Amino acid sequence: MAAHQEKKLAEERKHQNMQNDTKTSQGQWGRAWEVDWFSLASILFLLMFAPLIVYYFIMSCAQYQCSLTDPLLDLLTGNKHLSDIWNRTPMLTYRAAAIYSLWVTFQVFLYVSIPDFCHKFLPGYVGGVQEGAVTPAGVVNKYAINGLQAWIITHVLWFANAYYFHFFSPTIIFDNWIPLLWCANILGYAVSTFAMIKGYFFPTNAKDCKITGNFFYDYMMGIEFNPRIGKWFDFKLFFNGRPGIVAWTLINLSFAAKQQELYGEVTNSMILVNVLQGIYVLDFFWNEAWYLKTIDICHDHFGWYLGWGDCVWLPYLYTLQGLYLVYHPVQLRTDYAMGVFILGLLGYYVFRMTNHQKDLFRRTNGNCRIWGKKPEYIECSYMSVDGTKYYSKLMTSGFWGWARHFNYTGDLMGSLAYCLACGFEHVLPYFYIIYMTILLTHRCIRDEHRCSSKYGKDWKCYTAVVPYRLLPRVF
Repeated sequence: MAAHQEKKLAEERKHQNMQNDTKTSQGQWGRAWEVDWFSLASILFLLMFAPLIVYYFIMSCAQYQCSLTDPLLDLLTGNKHLSDIWNRTPMLTYRAAAIYSLWVTFQVFLYVSIPDFCHKFLPGYVGGVQEGAVTPAGVVNKYAINGLQAWIITHVLWFANAYYFHFFSPTIIFDNWIPLLWCANILGYAVSTFAMIKGYFFPTNAKDCKITGNFFYDYMMGIEFNPRIGKWFDFKLFFNGRPGIVAWTLINLSFAAKQQELYGEVTNSMILVNVLQGIYVLDFFWNEAWYLKTIDICHDHFGWYLGWGDCVWLPYLYTLQGLYLVYHPVQLRTDYAMGVFILGLLGYYVFRMTNHQKDLFRRTNGNCRIWGKKPEYIECSYMSVDGTKYYSKLMTSGFWGWARHFNYTGDLMGSLAYCLACGFEHVLPYFYIIYMTILLTHRCIRDEHRCSSKYGKDWKCYTAVVPYRLLPRVF
């Protein structure tokens, strides 16, 4: 009898410990439940100043030939007032509103109405309906992958217009750049606000929502994990990839067309920026199914950070190199241009091969060869909200044995190449490498905090085997 009671008590303690573990997992895996003062201060800063930062960069190019210091000097010395700068800024126009509305509507149409056909004839391309990662609530969403198709259709129509139909000028984006900025801001704020209201009142999956009670944090970081309308329109996948990233290469092409119009030629630096950033964009869409396993989809909720960021920050600040080269055309020495090109290709190789190794490892469940050998790994476990226990493997071979985020290292090498293509006359085009360094370093820390919460002691074992984040023996 006593033995039976002891066994029963032990089972109850085991069950209670499992519940506690699950509760911890629920509270810490993914976006935070509670807001500390530093996070709140950072969020308030971004909400107030990020739109102004974007405006300042674009205005500096339009009114001050891309000088970041001259506007401040004019204001501090009293040569100009804020009203003088603002009055010279183009306002929202019906033309820009029509262009932007047509653009977004067209991308929505391509996203929801044309099933992917590229995977049927392009060897190695993974498109069509694909599954995402397990959410904290234990849900596995399905996604309609057709970004490469949308990119191809869009650019075929762009070149067909430029060379045959001539419905509009290839410089149309540059010519309406600031009015389009106001349109992008309207969409960014509208979709972020809608996502918050939806998260409160009619979420797609209530178990994957997080509400801290702090309005600013919830608005910025999002409430819903995977907000959707209908079965297939997924907010995160659409706004992360379309319309911003599809537009990236079109924006650069418009800048190149403007350079041709103004100076009668397209410089090798502009070609470098178009080619290197074009490779990055094409890689994104070719590997869109792999993107479903990244931090944006797997961890971030959808709020202003992604909604406004993808509509405004990405297309306007990631294309600063091309914009700068319209105002300051740079013809690089051949040897220097080749060095920049090689750095960009090397960065892309490291970025792509690092991600390929992880993807191959995941798809084969470790039954593959990395650098000619069977990969080593650490097996980890974690729990979803419903208490289901899952297992995953963290690879410690190949590039992933060098550093825990070596793909980011390759990304930074490519980012530096974009900036170096612009020469050294102004600091503005170097904003990208400065920003990406801060962003990816912060992502390392943010991602590892979540992994530590998710995997517990298993994560400590992993970091002991792979002690560096970005640069072996440095950081």
